[in-house]
Amino acid sequence: MMERIFTERAHLMCPHMNFGIVMSVVKEFDEEKIRKAFERLSDAHPFLRAYLGYDKEDNSYFYDVTDSSKIGIKISDSELKDFDDPKILLEYDSLIGCDWDISKEGMLKTVVWKQSDKTVFLLAFHHLLADGRGALNLALELADIYAKDEVRQEVTEKLISSADDLPQNLGLPFLSRKLVEKANRDWEKEGCENLSYQRYHEFADSFVKNDKVTISINRTCPDDVKKMAGECREHSVTINDLLMARMYQKEKTDKIIIAKDIRDSLSFYNKGALGNYSTAFSVVIKNAEKDIWTLADKIHKKVQKTLQSPKDLYLVLQCYACLKPEVLDAAFMAAKGAFKSKSAEFIGKMFFGFDSPKGYSITNLGRIESKNVENAFFIPPASPAIRKTAGVLTINGQMTECICERNKTMED
Repeated sequence: MMERIFTERAHLMCPHMNFGIVMSVVKEFDEEKIRKAFERLSDAHPFLRAYLGYDKEDNSYFYDVTDSSKIGIKISDSELKDFDDPKILLEYDSLIGCDWDISKEGMLKTVVWKQSDKTVFLLAFHHLLADGRGALNLALELADIYAKDEVRQEVTEKLISSADDLPQNLGLPFLSRKLVEKANRDWEKEGCENLSYQRYHEFADSFVKNDKVTISINRTCPDDVKKMAGECREHSVTINDLLMARMYQKEKTDKIIIAKDIRDSLSFYNKGALGNYSTAFSVVIKNAEKDIWTLADKIHKKVQKTLQSPKDLYLVLQCYACLKPEVLDAAFMAAKGAFKSKSAEFIGKMFFGFDSPKGYSITNLGRIESKNVENAFFIPPASPAIRKTAGVLTINGQMTECICERNKTMED
């Protein structure tokens, strides 16, 4: 069955929609087995065999699944000194230092190194392939295939294909609905030519090469993570609430955007499937408290309130679903003055903040235990609307925060 891009269209013509998982697998380096593991992975996941397809008749994009793997594989001939070797982030910067033309190349690029008696994998994903949780699941699956020589069955990948796939009777809030309706009407009145993917790609490639992002890594040892978790339990908040509180205070911001995995809420989701099954929402806290625990409690209550309100939780996906896809396509370039459309410019600036990267965000992939993965970290996407974002992953007790920060000179 052909899977068309629906809500994911917001990630199609938007640069920096790449992110990474780096992991150290407890298995000696073996190039033949590495390539075999990637082949088995692509056999199990149709999207790993896909390019971006386009249907001109109805201006729709889809996953054009082929018979062979489209995973880009680089087997490094150098050995890593340790898991903090700077070669890893240098290679990641090289992989995402240009805009991927996914109509001609696959949506997963990889680099593999030997590190003593272990094997280190760098997996760079295009956001159309997976969200952060899906990427982590795929990485763990790869580790199991490689370490234990497993074979996996093919997974049927089914995505959100219409507004009907979202929880029913949500609807947009009055103001959001009116703004979306106006943008759609204005696009029709403007009579703009649809923005082609290739025209976008040419612009995005130049943009990405000049819009540099700095990546830094902070690690918290298992003992300190245990202590942090204990303190959070005492104050009835989560570790993520605490991390957000620290960001509010350090950055002196009043809004942080966080992601929420919605797989369990979608009846058609097949376990292990790739694709985007997440939503995002903003948490606004005015005048952050000086006491970190009072602030974390306030954050916790706000987050829980949104999680229990489907209209708020699914707001961004509802907007994606209700906007004309042509407006979504043009939003970034119009906000940057590279495409003439007042309606797309309004959406790009007012809905997404593409004109200036002022936002802050945290994506926490949670805590996992693995016998086959010794260590891992998550490099979050550096959305052009975000000034600083943190990707958090805790594995085998150790927490790693990967911070992507846009160079200040690029904000103007």
